[in-house]
Amino acid sequence: MTPRSRLLVPALVLLAFPALPPAGSGFYLEFTTKVLILSIFALSLELLVGATGLVSLGHAAFLGIAAYATVLLSPKYDPASAFWLLPATMACAALYALAVGALSLRTRGVYFIMVTLAFAQMAYYVFHDTKLGGGTDGIYLNAKPSVIVAGVKLLDFANARTMYYVVLACAVLVFAFLAVLLASRFGRALAGIRSNEQRMRAAGFPTFWYKLAAFTLAG
Repeated sequence: MTPRSRLLVPALVLLAFPALPPAGSGFYLEFTTKVLILSIFALSLELLVGATGLVSLGHAAFLGIAAYATVLLSPKYDPASAFWLLPATMACAALYALAVGALSLRTRGVYFIMVTLAFAQMAYYVFHDTKLGGGTDGIYLNAKPSVIVAGVKLLDFANARTMYYVVLACAVLVFAFLAVLLASRFGRALAGIRSNEQRMRAAGFPTFWYKLAAFTLAG
């Protein structure tokens, strides 16, 4: 295949995504939105596993913490503003990732895998077996966030099409951000750590802090 033909299929797929809401039904629209959300999750795991070589079994905990934070930080019956809610929920996941990474990265190999799993189970216990997360029944977001400027509602996340386009834009931004990040000096250092961490330390790279930064970004 020529270089142009190899780019044809991804280009057609990208064009198909914006055209889906007018043509698709409610079920396929919501299903594709969930697929895009999980694709963002997969991209974050790729940064951790594929780029850095850190295999984690507790990565879903960060997605769950952000989801619970979305509900806990939102007003009970009024929609929260996505301007502050989105950064706040991302910060909650990042802070937990920073704490987990600072402790788990002191181990290696299968021990690192088991420590990440243990921290994920701790988060599961807090939200599943205490009143904070509603126990086994969970908690419900009564009013989905929105973006309101000068009294005008610009984005309403309760609208399925609006939600779809916002998630699609987030997926594209995350992909572009990771592409730039991995092509930078930081990304090259992560690739070196994945290949031979001992050699990277001998070259003067503080590998622990590089791995901790990657772990926090992935979270």
